[in-house]
Amino acid sequence: MSNNDHDPYMMGTELKAVETDPQSLEKQLRLYQQHLQELPASASRLDRAHIQLDIAETLLALDRKEQAWSTARETLELFFATEHWQEAVEAYNVLFQTEQPASLAALGQGVWLAVTFPVHADTTIAMLQHIIDETPDDSDGAAVAAITAHYIADIRAPEDKHHSLTFLTQNILGQVAKRHSNVSTQAELDAWMEKLHLKDPAEFLPRLATVIDVLVQDEWWFDRDELRKKLPVH
Repeated sequence: MSNNDHDPYMMGTELKAVETDPQSLEKQLRLYQQHLQELPASASRLDRAHIQLDIAETLLALDRKEQAWSTARETLELFFATEHWQEAVEAYNVLFQTEQPASLAALGQGVWLAVTFPVHADTTIAMLQHIIDETPDDSDGAAVAAITAHYIADIRAPEDKHHSLTFLTQNILGQVAKRHSNVSTQAELDAWMEKLHLKDPAEFLPRLATVIDVLVQDEWWFDRDELRKKLPVH
């Protein structure tokens, strides 16, 4: 993988986003572990899974990647069973960054889940950014991930974040266009998007599915057709 750093953008709490020195992280890890041990018998499995996800993210920040993998992987079954898609994608984000043999498959599955279900826009953008970071400069897959991120920001971002997130994703798209084809002007960007069929979701979303299939190969941990039946009905 191209990036060995964990992703602070996806960390679950403000504390974890700012506490990065090992001593502070070890202290935070002990607090989470103590919290998990002290949960009352009446606590739900979901309560436990939330704390386990906090532990997994902290283990990742400490570069204890195998432990982070096993801890995050354990939470997925429950998040799926309870249809907590947001938390499931956050677990997939940890799994990808642990750089284990199945981490690319985890990335593909996490992106599929984030794009398919109403997961937070910023979480989905962060997952798609991983695809951009993982692909060569001349890859059309990065372009497809970038335009999908912009599309998701536009349709999902809450009103108070819409401007900032669409501005972010527009910049991401511009950066991908520059590295892909040395695009530097708006006219060139429009022509590039037209050439790569990036203006219509009906065209670029199926192409994202192809990118995801390349990442996952035959390592799907869930049945996509069954999950589609759980999509909210509008």
